[in-house]
Amino acid sequence: MTEETGEPAATPQGTVSEAAIAAALGQRSIVLVGMMGAGKSSIGRRLAQRLDIPFVDADTEIETAAGMTIPEIFEARGEPYFRSGEQRVIARLLDSGPQVLATGGGAYMNADTREGIRQKGVSVWLKAEFDVLMRRVKRRATGDRPMLQGDPAQRIAHLMNERYPVYAEADVTVMSRDVAHETIVSEIIAAISPSLGLRPPGEAAE
Repeated sequence: MTEETGEPAATPQGTVSEAAIAAALGQRSIVLVGMMGAGKSSIGRRLAQRLDIPFVDADTEIETAAGMTIPEIFEARGEPYFRSGEQRVIARLLDSGPQVLATGGGAYMNADTREGIRQKGVSVWLKAEFDVLMRRVKRRATGDRPMLQGDPAQRIAHLMNERYPVYAEADVTVMSRDVAHETIVSEIIAAISPSLGLRPPGEAAE
């Protein structure tokens, strides 16, 4: 949908339609992975609107299941407890497709979660450069981001080095940058089409 009119955005000529994407998903989910600040929630909501399927934020579901915020879970129970709950919640959500599922920054680091996503979803890494992440994180207090306690710049750099090689295992990679969200949504749709066995009209099969 366009933000100005609320009407579905027109499908550019030579691209796969949103309806075809949604149909090809079947019961699978589109799973967004990437760092905090990569735009998984904001872009994910717009992607779900375009495809007319539900949007689900895994972190919100974890908080609902625990009856606590994520910072409270980290403080009261620790990160291992949180990660265990995160794995269980995402496994449950993957049985609820089709949907656009935004995951927390560390979720894809779990091997069992990655395997579940491979079996029941199409993974999209929203890849962002360091400067983009820093600008976005600075707009929000870091109190609600337990993994950024201390020096945010140092933590982000450390997490990028640790996580980016694993994120790279995702089915497709789309750059998250400071452009209109609809632009990135269109790039995601184009990128996942081959993974779903779809080709733009007029493009011959290889």
